[in-house]
Amino acid sequence: MRIKLDTIDQLAWDKMSGLLPCTVQHALTGEILMQAYMNADAVKESLATGKTTFYSRSKERLWTKGESSKNYLQLEGIYSDCDNDALLVQALPDGPTCHLGNRSCFAEAPKPLLHELDALIASRKGADASKSYTASLFTKGLKRVAQKVGEEGVEVALAAATADKDELVNESADLLYHLLVALRANELSLDDVLEVLAERRG
Repeated sequence: MRIKLDTIDQLAWDKMSGLLPCTVQHALTGEILMQAYMNADAVKESLATGKTTFYSRSKERLWTKGESSKNYLQLEGIYSDCDNDALLVQALPDGPTCHLGNRSCFAEAPKPLLHELDALIASRKGADASKSYTASLFTKGLKRVAQKVGEEGVEVALAAATADKDELVNESADLLYHLLVALRANELSLDDVLEVLAERRG
């Protein structure tokens, strides 16, 4: 259930003395950013301000993420689970979520697969072209990268037209990889594309 002001009272606040566990998820990537607790006032404050607010058990008060660092979590939505006793917040971070400066408080957890690949491709810029295919593509320049995207796009189209499912998934993987290279070659990232898709979703 998506939580709105008029559905807050439907949550199972009595199960944990007025507090519910809250997991924060990056609204674009799906990455888990942090875990905290909310009471009813924290939910109301988050919905009213658009900045994710929790209840701090150590400070014994409402606490807006970013109130000191300015690394706010811009609220996209709050959802409850099937028992109404746990919350999922989808948000867009203004900066690192973790107080240690990491993107996520779960720094050891792997990123979503495409974002992991995107980060790996970015790390190959300036690397030894003789030891990395990705680095060699960057060295060859934008025209060669664009050509590879075109070639892989044609291969995907041919596989789809002939209903060759194995070839279609393999060529699609190649196309996604080369598309990410093309984005990075143009100083863009997967997040830039996801932001456009999110805007189109409305």
